[in-house]
Amino acid sequence: MVNKLPFDPALHLRTDEDILNFLTQAFATHEAGLIAYALGVVMRLRGPSRVARESGLSREQLYRTLSGKGNPTLKTILAVLRSLGVDLAATAPRDMEGVAEAAGD
Repeated sequence: MVNKLPFDPALHLRTDEDILNFLTQAFATHEAGLIAYALGVVMRLRGPSRVARESGLSREQLYRTLSGKGNPTLKTILAVLRSLGVDLAATAPRDMEGVAEAAGD
């Protein structure tokens, strides 16, 4: 029998660029649970106490809402992103690029 160790993506996030790519890929899935999980990974990496202090949220709230089972509010997501030094920006999905321009014709 093969023993499997749990995979921890935080061990592979070495640079700010790695973190941004990780979060970008999570948001690209449009899956709330995966986005919450990814934010939780980065929160653990940056330090839960620091993120709690800078976001104005309790550590318990962060752990609860940023688990794969959590359902953070937009307010919570924005507070966590701000504490991580990350901005949230809207972009058109790749398969929708040019649609808005074509609609204006």
